[in-house]
Amino acid sequence: MNQRSILFSILTSLILILPSSIYAQQMKSGPQDLVFFSNVDETDQPYSIYIPKDYDENKAYPLVVFLHGAASNNRLGLQRVFGGGNDQGLFFNRTDLPYVESDLEATRTYEGFVDVDYIVACSFARGTVGYKGIPEQDVMDMIEDVKSRFNVDEDRFYIAGLSMGGNGTQWISLTRPDMWAAVAPCCPLPLESIEDYEDNACNLPFHLFIGDQDMSITYNGTKDLYQRLQRTAKLVNFVEYPGKEHNIWNMAFQDGFIFDWFSQFVRDLFPEQVKYNTKNYKYTKAYWVNIDELTPGTVASIDAKFTAENTIDISTKDLGAFTLNLDGHSQFNIDDRLQVNIDGTSIKVKTDGSASFMKENGKWKSGKYVPGNHSKRAGAEGPLAAAVAANHVYVYGTLDNPNAEELAARRAQAYEAANWSTAGDLTSRIMIFPRVLADTDVRESDYEASNLVLFGTSETNSIINKYADELPVHLDKDAEDYGLVYVFPMNDHYVLVNSGLPWWTEPVSPFPSGITFLPPKITMLDHYQDFLLFRDTPDNSISKGYFTNEWEIPESEIAKINSSGVAEVNN
Repeated sequence: MNQRSILFSILTSLILILPSSIYAQQMKSGPQDLVFFSNVDETDQPYSIYIPKDYDENKAYPLVVFLHGAASNNRLGLQRVFGGGNDQGLFFNRTDLPYVESDLEATRTYEGFVDVDYIVACSFARGTVGYKGIPEQDVMDMIEDVKSRFNVDEDRFYIAGLSMGGNGTQWISLTRPDMWAAVAPCCPLPLESIEDYEDNACNLPFHLFIGDQDMSITYNGTKDLYQRLQRTAKLVNFVEYPGKEHNIWNMAFQDGFIFDWFSQFVRDLFPEQVKYNTKNYKYTKAYWVNIDELTPGTVASIDAKFTAENTIDISTKDLGAFTLNLDGHSQFNIDDRLQVNIDGTSIKVKTDGSASFMKENGKWKSGKYVPGNHSKRAGAEGPLAAAVAANHVYVYGTLDNPNAEELAARRAQAYEAANWSTAGDLTSRIMIFPRVLADTDVRESDYEASNLVLFGTSETNSIINKYADELPVHLDKDAEDYGLVYVFPMNDHYVLVNSGLPWWTEPVSPFPSGITFLPPKITMLDHYQDFLLFRDTPDNSISKGYFTNEWEIPESEIAKINSSGVAEVNN
């Protein structure tokens, strides 16, 4: 062996015996900022993180996810979960400030953090947008980034948030209950349709905080949430601060209180009972239960409970199929048959840990539901808002060689749709930047990576023309006072087609309940279903609704569309 080979052998041996920490990402402890790459709009997205003192990569740490409030940001959010604030000149218990410290001033520095043995992450989530759709995906992407960098204990994940972030805390915890060990909304804005999701708190501890002088929508919503969770949640603590308004977070989280409260709880992936409600294929899993078939837009419900070893009683509503994943459950014995009593029907099966059931002709039987090639499923279920809840581009048409004035008008319409921000203060600066393209500039990579929001008709937009035979409905190119908008799955993504008048044509009646920070045109999509044909304004609908589970227009709506004289269903 020559000298070079001997040296190489020695170095290789040293690498094998040296501790793995030499490969670990070495980062300072305390608060700091990181970024992850977002596929939504190909941007780096910031988040703030607290790393415990003397972080040990060989130890699994609990993770607290914190959601900031409106007109705030990740840096200020991270400070507030530690009890910091800028209310009445108080900032991390400092009394030497002669003025009320603004959010901007409080954001500039990190100081006063108590030492906790937690990793804490706070997403920017695009600003003041709420926590559904793209901001929701940002939170999930942030968690994946944290998991890729640090050793975290997934049985000790906790989520908290204030105001707008308290609303998001409810949404993200109730749609994904088995991610979390405990939940803490502070002065939360109410969650729209909370009654559809309250049962999902069956195995979750909640801690609620509210000031009794808070604005009525927040105070009344929090009291309503408390009353609901008293009936449904595993545990609910409630603190009401007398004489205090909305900004109570520095009291609620003072001296690291929430970390002490969280420390009591560890996630149980195999609880005795699972209750789970959902309207979407995007959210179908809770603990050992997975919903396999539902009707998007309709609440599907399941209540499954072990009553003895290998015996489960189940009640369902508006549910077509489900799977039980029991391997690891203390009340499941793989050597014995499983007895499942579903809506009064008793079924016995032999299983290795996973058992599936489906409804056929109104009766339950053992069997795995397999969606058809054109069935609604995760990623292909609508509604309209789903097309703009992920990577998407806005595309205007040039197929008919429009003159310069018409081309400019089409381009302006697409840019108007792509502008998520509204005129006003910092609250309206929404950091979502989708691209706008002419139909001739859409590339193969756009088809592969993006949902396409298409403006025009098959006569004016070459992409609509390309898929004309596959798309379900078309608006006549000469229909001047009409608008058609619908979502449809295509190439493992969505196309959203808007022909004629844009879906945000005014005037539009205000939507009933809830608070939104989005511009009206995006809010409208969030309240629409799968398709809408209207005259003059979306309030004056001719036909609207959901496609069937096979992506067909319901018979009752076909007649309305065809009789309009301006649109035709593509049978």
